[in-house]
Amino acid sequence: MPDLLLPSPAEDGWRQTHLGRLFGHAMRRFDARVLQLMAHNVEVPLALSNLAARDQVTAAHVHITRHLALQGDRLTDLAQRAGMTKQAMANLVDQCEAWGLVTREADPLDARARRVCFTSTGLAWLQAFRDAVAQAEAEFRAEVGHDVATVVAIGLEAYAGGDGAGMLMR
Repeated sequence: MPDLLLPSPAEDGWRQTHLGRLFGHAMRRFDARVLQLMAHNVEVPLALSNLAARDQVTAAHVHITRHLALQGDRLTDLAQRAGMTKQAMANLVDQCEAWGLVTREADPLDARARRVCFTSTGLAWLQAFRDAVAQAEAEFRAEVGHDVATVVAIGLEAYAGGDGAGMLMR
């Protein structure tokens, strides 16, 4: 077996600095900041604020906040939009239902189906999420500068296929 030539440490840095890894770090940092802001938002019900402060609410729970339509959704549609399995989404919905964020209601179009809908507490949570995202975006702009933030947003929209509403960080 031939000896393998190991790259020098200087040639090995790409594993820590490639775009995918940087995207992942940035997303985790952004989501963590959003959850931190939500934990300290006085408009969020205390029980939910405590859950967020104790890291019981995760980025996975935020999928419901991001993807549940205001008029409600069937579980399969919600899971598909969030890029999750129906079973994984059902578990998240169960937790969010126990926390009072969502409820399952009869689907007016199909008596056999149920719709996941925000409760009034869930709508307050959604507003807190909106406020936290806006603040986290403002902090990002302040840290990297408005021009860089704009270029990053445009680049990410293009890379993601333009399925954002064209409104990122402007």
